[in-house]
Amino acid sequence: MIEESVPPGGQEEPGVPKQKERRGWAILKETAIVVVLSLFIATVVRIFLVQAFLIPSESMQDTLNIGDRVMVSKISLRFGEVERGDVVVFADPNGWLGPQPERTGGIGGSIKGFFQFVGVLPDDSEGHLIKRVVGLGGDTVECCDDDGLLTVNGVPIDEAEYVYPTDAASQTDFSVTVPDGELFVLGDHRSNSGDSRIHGSFSDDLVVGKAFAVVWPISRWSGVSAGDAFDDVPPPE
Repeated sequence: MIEESVPPGGQEEPGVPKQKERRGWAILKETAIVVVLSLFIATVVRIFLVQAFLIPSESMQDTLNIGDRVMVSKISLRFGEVERGDVVVFADPNGWLGPQPERTGGIGGSIKGFFQFVGVLPDDSEGHLIKRVVGLGGDTVECCDDDGLLTVNGVPIDEAEYVYPTDAASQTDFSVTVPDGELFVLGDHRSNSGDSRIHGSFSDDLVVGKAFAVVWPISRWSGVSAGDAFDDVPPPE
């Protein structure tokens, strides 16, 4: 058996502390690199691919509830257009949200803002809304027909799959032809949604992305899709 030689008095050789110090700095350096790369990747993903949003209101119940964390695809906009039935996040067009409280200041607010920016925390949705697209540019959207249904380009839409169970398709009648390049949106909780019925349509350039999944809380895990309610709608004339 080969035994380690130990200096007299059991003390380490003079170079050992320096080796430990160098090893410690190496670990710290590697950790810093991993953290920076992780934050960089998270930021790139948030900016170009997907982003998490926190649902702040009841306007999309029961599809989305207050406190749900929903994932929004940005890349889908780069490879395809917004379609009828899509649930989209968009920047407030012209004061739909009304006066907004100022963001939390100080160090706490800055830290929260930073982690939201890099995607570690879900965006609290300030300055953004989430609704369902029911009309594209050129579409004629009307409500309600003799059966109480929404119609798009003359085709009645069965919205039972997503409209809030006790709600009608709309509490007020309307007929709108959507301008080219704009979208007409409604909340799924029709009796509790400030949407295009009140504010009108808006430019499709304001869309941030399409919602595709609820990821939190775990009990709410589910996909968010356009469904097939609008499949039979013809292009506008």
